[in-house]
This record gives sequence, structure tokens and C-alpha cells, in this order.
Amino acid sequence: MDMQTESRLRGLMGLCVRARQAVFGEDGCMKTIRAGDCGVLLLDSGASKATQEKYMGVCRNASAHLELLPEGLLHEATGKPGVAMAVLKGGLADQIRQQLSGEPQGKAAARRMKPMKSANNGGGASVE
Repeated sequence: MDMQTESRLRGLMGLCVRARQAVFGEDGCMKTIRAGDCGVLLLDSGASKATQEKYMGVCRNASAHLELLPEGLLHEATGKPGVAMAVLKGGLADQIRQQLSGEPQGKAAARRMKPMKSANNGGGASVE
């Protein structure tokens, strides 16, 4: 992971915490995944193999997206102890997945790049 991607990811993870879109702790993460509310589960690669396998199995059964992070990044970005963070479904989870996959910013970027068409032929203010 390059420094720019890591920096953006840290910012998004911190924003998730401030926006109350992040769930920590084994019980909370498992409950969120099983309920189908998890947009992405971020798992520290420093977690034990047993813990990694447990989360991978639950995510696979619930069709939840799981990403392994470099060791220590989760704690550094959020200030919370632990090895897993479930991000609730929504825009922040989508942005985190895009950062980790290296994709361009998806549909939102495509929408911004399209020129807007205006039906205001008579002049004056246009509401778009």
C-alpha cells in the first residue's frame, strides 16, 4: 500500500469513528456482520490466525466484504484497541473499499466528470 492510499484510508477510518459508522469489539462486529449491516470489515493482519479464520468464515457466510490491513494501522488510525472494525453499509464503506482495491472513485467520479445539461434557454438562474 502506498503512502497516499494509506493516508486517505486513515482519514476515512477516523471519519467512520467520528460519524459513528464504526463498530468495534468481537461481539459488536459479529452482530453487525450477521445482521447484514456490515459494508466492510477491516481486520488487522497482526491478529492471530484463529481470529482471522473466525472473521473470514463469518464474512464468507454473510457475504460481507473483508479487508486485511497492515499491522497496527487500525489502532493508529482510530485510536481504538482491537483487531477488527466493522464499517456500516453506506458511502464511507464504499469509499474504503475503493481505496483498498485501488479503483477510481466509481460512479461518483463519473458523475462529476460529465458535463451538465441545462434546459434554461431563457437566461436567469438555473436550478440543477
